[in-house]
Amino acid sequence: MAQLTTLARPYAKAAFSTAESAGQLGIWSKSLGVLGSVVSDSKVAGFLSTPSRSTGEQAQTLIDLCGAELDKQVQNFVLVLAANKRLALLPEIVQLFEQLKAEREKSVDVEVTSAFAVDAAAANQLAEVLKKRLQRDVKLTTSIDSSLIGGVVVRAGDLVIDNSVRGRLKKLAESMSV
Repeated sequence: MAQLTTLARPYAKAAFSTAESAGQLGIWSKSLGVLGSVVSDSKVAGFLSTPSRSTGEQAQTLIDLCGAELDKQVQNFVLVLAANKRLALLPEIVQLFEQLKAEREKSVDVEVTSAFAVDAAAANQLAEVLKKRLQRDVKLTTSIDSSLIGGVVVRAGDLVIDNSVRGRLKKLAESMSV
């Protein structure tokens, strides 16, 4: 995984730089998301990994599959990736591009996992608290995991706040075994 990230990073930075200078971060984000989804499909991935296909054929097939979702600049980006035999890196490129975009926009995706459903008022209050603490706009998503027993686990990038009963019991067990 680390090697894929290393290989994908220069392409993601180049795509981000191009999109930012053209004022098209949203368009590129959408287009790259489509490309990443298409390349992640097992049939497409199999086609792209076939050595008998030329890089031009691979790129054109991918462009044709995405249709009108790709503007001329994104199509050129696909051609560059194909020429360098890097089409398989598209999902990783998309992830890195989105991280760069979130950093530029001062936003963060926050995932809140709780033992029970979180109502809208509590979610909004939590989003406001996190916005102040992280000094970024917060895009909050919630999920339910009954194995937490109670409480919540908040994930924002590499920050994890485990305020669940399961987490507390685990810490207690660790402290008692020392």
